Amino acid sequence: MYAISDSGAYPSEREAVQRLAPQPRTIRETGLADNFLGDLVCKHLHDAGVLDMPRLVERLALTGAVLEEILAFLRKDGRVEVLGQAGGQALRYGLTDRGRSAARDALSRSGYIGAAPYPVSAYRSLLKVQTIHHGRITAKDMHSAFGGVVLAEAMLDQLGVAMNSGRAIMIYGPAGTGKTYISSRLIRLFAEAIWVPYAIAINEAVIEIYDPQVHQRLDDGEQQNSLLLNEGIDRRLLCCKRPIVITGGELSMEQLDIRYDPFTRQYQAPLQLKASNGLFIIDDMGRQRMAPAELLNRWIVPMEEKRDFLNLGGGRHCELPFDLILVFSTNLNPLELADEAFLRRIGYKLHFNYLKPEEYERIWRQETERLGITYDPLLLRYVLQGLYEAEGMPLVPCHPRDLLGMALDRQRYLDGSGPLSPSELEWAWRNYFIQLDFLG
Repeated sequence: MYAISDSGAYPSEREAVQRLAPQPRTIRETGLADNFLGDLVCKHLHDAGVLDMPRLVERLALTGAVLEEILAFLRKDGRVEVLGQAGGQALRYGLTDRGRSAARDALSRSGYIGAAPYPVSAYRSLLKVQTIHHGRITAKDMHSAFGGVVLAEAMLDQLGVAMNSGRAIMIYGPAGTGKTYISSRLIRLFAEAIWVPYAIAINEAVIEIYDPQVHQRLDDGEQQNSLLLNEGIDRRLLCCKRPIVITGGELSMEQLDIRYDPFTRQYQAPLQLKASNGLFIIDDMGRQRMAPAELLNRWIVPMEEKRDFLNLGGGRHCELPFDLILVFSTNLNPLELADEAFLRRIGYKLHFNYLKPEEYERIWRQETERLGITYDPLLLRYVLQGLYEAEGMPLVPCHPRDLLGMALDRQRYLDGSGPLSPSELEWAWRNYFIQLDFLG
């Protein structure tokens, strides 16, 4: 579904990025200063000791033509010398004493040693070209993305319309009603590829963007590692799926701005920047360490103006497009988290409620199939009437999975086999829910 072949699975996206970000053939075409690139090459040589051209191409994600121009500049400046050929083929390069001193000076200013960054001005254009709001989601798309998921038709339509709106979404309702699961599945609506830079350069500051825990790389057949390849899309950009970032109660305000580590002397991108052109889900809204109003106020300008202002420290700021779908998810009363004026800015508020018996039955059937056990309608009737109705418990989507799993855990412990019994489900029930009988 997501593989990209030479024939071009997504020609329109690829062609747009190809026009915007062709492979640079000179230092000038990289959008970076020669001194900046010279310092970066020196840091790589200082880190590795000696490198040949193929290794430099791999490390800096630049073409051989650009690196030859940088190395010629560094050799003329007395910072780099040729140390002979590797295996009788590629020339090897190393630092002179002057080069080692320059590398240490460069490392004292920035600890970044990675691929050549992408200039922030070009990155702004890239985000706009790859906007997640360019498409139109249909009812057919929603049914495809949520195939096999038990979800009311009305809720499916509400989600689809909200996704088309380009506005933020708030999903609220009791715990366990599937808010996180459903919202995280929304990324399936977007199958097209995007291109993500290893890092971006904002003047002398380098901010790492690509995060392997967030960005899933795709096999791009047109992005070859040929030494002198001057065609195709800029090698500093990685072909990836649209990202999804999910954060919960652990979220802090510091994670929403550019962070500088004084020990490594490196900048880290905020979560919403890593989620650019994708989905950013703030789960468990209202359970973060900061006040809900502080967290919500952080999004007023980005939601209204579609741009975000990031702080680099020292009075320096950077403006970037705010191109993502922002989803808030909470099991608290939204009116206790924000006033009505703020909630109007969000646009779509979708209420997830408890299940109806027929919906619960569909999920129960799915779980029995997944677990490879026989579906017993009498056992389900006992669960619905003898447990849920008798104790006045609401029907929650996650319960079938958990109750059946715990009943099987006990059966395996007792070395049993065969169909599950009412007594085994009752045992699971008593161990799953908090029992307050001891309070008297």
